[in-house]
Amino acid sequence: MPMASSAAPVLDDWLRRPVVRTHHRHAAQASPDILWHAAEDVRLSETRRLGRLVHWRIPGLSGDMTYRQLFRCPPFVLLEEGERHSLSGLCGNIWTLKRDYPQIDGPEEFLAYDEPGNVRALFAHWIEELGAGRSELVSEARIEPVDARSKWRLRALWRVVGPFEPFIAKEPLPLAARAAEERERGQR
Repeated sequence: MPMASSAAPVLDDWLRRPVVRTHHRHAAQASPDILWHAAEDVRLSETRRLGRLVHWRIPGLSGDMTYRQLFRCPPFVLLEEGERHSLSGLCGNIWTLKRDYPQIDGPEEFLAYDEPGNVRALFAHWIEELGAGRSELVSEARIEPVDARSKWRLRALWRVVGPFEPFIAKEPLPLAARAAEERERGQR
């Protein structure tokens, strides 16, 4: 899939009509490359709330696993990757306690996924250069139901969990920013 002229990937190429869309940003006094590499190194064990939630939904993961590794292994599928961006997908039934996500083998299979009662979820991360030695880590998630029943279920679920999302999903961003700023200072 093509990139936009800015640093942001074109997310509408993957999911055009999400019912849920989250967007978080965190700036750092660091170069784009240093911030991106610091973001790649954040581990599940470093994020208390999000790390626990991921372990609960996908048992058996190592706490030493980085988010970079997580978004490249099942039940996720790497959809697109560039110098300073990464997009991953997940398909399935996200509102049950079952942890039976289907194996998605590539971008085409993600785009074609249409199992009734399920969703397609997109997780995008990228860096935007702000100038004056600053850059920003951006994280966006989109969830698109595949049919009317899953749309209703997703809206009901989001009424319950949506208010807590800002406290959980953005947790890795300041960790990456702090690590990047330390690395930047260490290079001076």
